[in-house]
Amino acid sequence: MNFKKILLYVWIAAIAMLAGMHFSNLRADFPNYSRWMDYSKYTDEGWYGNAAIEYFVRGSWYVPGDFNCAVALPVWPFLEWVLFHFTGVSVQAARALTVSVFVCNLMLAYALLRAHEQRWVALLGTSLIAASSFLFCFSRLAILEPLLIFLTLLSLLIAGHAAVASTQSRRILLAVLLGMIYCLMILTKTTALFLLPAILYSLWYPQRKNIAGFLRTAAVMGATAGLLFGAYFLLLVRPNYVKDYRYFFMVNVYTRPTTIAGWIATYYYSIHGALWVDRTLVMLALVMVGASLFVVRSLWRNPLFVSSLLAVAGYFFFVGYHNNMQPRYYAVVAVFVFLVVALSAAALLRGNRPMGIASIAFIIVCILMNARETLRFVRQPEFSFVNAAQNLTSYMDSHPNGNRLLMSISGNDITLITGMPSICDDFGTLDLPSRLRQYQPGYYASWNVLDPGTLEDLHTQYWLEQVATFAAFDDPDRNKLVLFKLHPLPANGTNVTDQIHVEIE
Repeated sequence: MNFKKILLYVWIAAIAMLAGMHFSNLRADFPNYSRWMDYSKYTDEGWYGNAAIEYFVRGSWYVPGDFNCAVALPVWPFLEWVLFHFTGVSVQAARALTVSVFVCNLMLAYALLRAHEQRWVALLGTSLIAASSFLFCFSRLAILEPLLIFLTLLSLLIAGHAAVASTQSRRILLAVLLGMIYCLMILTKTTALFLLPAILYSLWYPQRKNIAGFLRTAAVMGATAGLLFGAYFLLLVRPNYVKDYRYFFMVNVYTRPTTIAGWIATYYYSIHGALWVDRTLVMLALVMVGASLFVVRSLWRNPLFVSSLLAVAGYFFFVGYHNNMQPRYYAVVAVFVFLVVALSAAALLRGNRPMGIASIAFIIVCILMNARETLRFVRQPEFSFVNAAQNLTSYMDSHPNGNRLLMSISGNDITLITGMPSICDDFGTLDLPSRLRQYQPGYYASWNVLDPGTLEDLHTQYWLEQVATFAAFDDPDRNKLVLFKLHPLPANGTNVTDQIHVEIE
């Protein structure tokens, strides 16, 4: 066996080890005191898997008046529903599913790069993704981004095959498959709309001299996606859940700038947010893209390179338009930035060998630094939130108070961890007083402080007694999960004073 083969096997084994580390301590919290503060660690795992969780906890996936995300985004909860049939509801199972998707993303990234470049380039790009400490954190949460990345990479791979298909029938068949996958992307996370240019470019470039052929293929893809989505909406959503569907998009609208200067600032911060991924690698990618304009213009004839840039630009546009900069959104950006870096390094090596060698050496250093931080996260797991959820559930079970039901913005996450039934206090198609009357929870939990508006709504039917506080997470605004017992107000309307010991904001 020669040295090159030994090096190849060692490299593959190293990537496999990095991927395997993602499966360690799946109950652990999102790493505390990391560089990323993202609200998804408090809520999103429960919210976006709520339909699957509720099906096994309550017997029905739909909770009238609550925050029913699955109406708009059914793909991820469906996958969890299938999984929970075999594993039962647990945060470990949900996260194991996400990490499994991440491993598939590594294989798809390799396949995409290998379709356009040599094996070492594909391994380099895969190494960047596998070692990334940023992706380690966000690929271990049962959120939507990893699955969206998987479907996007799969779409790019199929688009490339469809564009060069040897027969018209094969091209149409692949276009239908592409339309089906794109519909799944939209039903996984609606930000898939901003990834469409990247997919269309991969479909167009190989057949750019045959515009009619491209238009036919794109039309078949669009028709397939449109028909499937239309059938889903018209047959299921519109007759039964249109109120929940509209509500989902209504609550995801954030205040947007009203001036040109405001929009400029918003998009500056949208692009600046990419530095969350890895400040050094993102700056290197920017330098490499700039260098490609002068040193290796041939790189722009690589459809994967341009598609990756379009995916990054599309997500920058979404984050700026959405005006809600959260690190998890940049998980999609991270993967395509890493593809750009790997492709650029290979092109530089061919076009300007000293620059290429320097860039590859720099990339290897970044991979090692990320791997070291990932290893630190693996070796120092914390379990404050799962322990808080379990202790909260134990307290409720040992101190019954009417209906065994918790109301909390993090309630769905707690249900995923412990099985304690819950409803959300912040989001839902029914206003909070109506939800209180319909579900009559026995307990309420908040983070650190009570919102005055929420307290006012609770006071329409209950007075609160603070009974326990549980430490969790590292955010100074959300590091104490405070549990309150809900006591129904007397029928005679007597004023009762809450027994609350935390600061009211």
